[in-house]
Amino acid sequence: MNQIGQLSYRLHVPEGAGDGARVFVLLHGRGANETDLLGLAPRLPADALVVTPRAPFPGAPWGYGPGWAWYRYIEADRPEPDSFSESLDLLGGFLDGLPEALPVVPGDVVLGGFSQGATLGVAHALSHPGAVPTVAILSGFLASHPRVEASPETVADTRFFWAHGTRDPAIPHALAERGRAALREVGADLTTRDYAIGHWIAPEELADLVKWVDADQPGS
Repeated sequence: MNQIGQLSYRLHVPEGAGDGARVFVLLHGRGANETDLLGLAPRLPADALVVTPRAPFPGAPWGYGPGWAWYRYIEADRPEPDSFSESLDLLGGFLDGLPEALPVVPGDVVLGGFSQGATLGVAHALSHPGAVPTVAILSGFLASHPRVEASPETVADTRFFWAHGTRDPAIPHALAERGRAALREVGADLTTRDYAIGHWIAPEELADLVKWVDADQPGS
């Protein structure tokens, strides 16, 4: 296990990885841990590094099971403000310190996440304009929080991929549509995909994400 600041993480480095390799930073969902999304590495581009941080809060006190959580959830699109802010700060520090912790000089960062991780990822992008060029939102929502604002300035230098299950009982598809509409309204570079699934990541969803990421690479 590795650590940057207060966040522990796992790291996958493919054989032969060199300077300029893309880095996928994947944030797990509520009640999971840093190993949860590491299993996606074989389905991502072969030359990509994969970094999976562990959320800072134990899930059990909030009724989220034995894993970890990025924030306490209230209702609809509302996270509890203080825990959400703390995770935003910790994630920001983690990403700032990441380049020095990697064994190669990283290329572009793809900040992705599932469920709570997706919600925190897009919040980081909007509260740190231009900090990450590419954001993948898998079954998340746009948080109603003082530090999260969709505006022409906050979306200008970021591409967004937003995938969601139309049968999702945990984060209803309507919440995804609400967040997508907010990004579209301010002119975000947004690609959306829907799948007839519940609250999980489908193989075709991951394949669509990889095609989308690769489409913006030189020579693609």
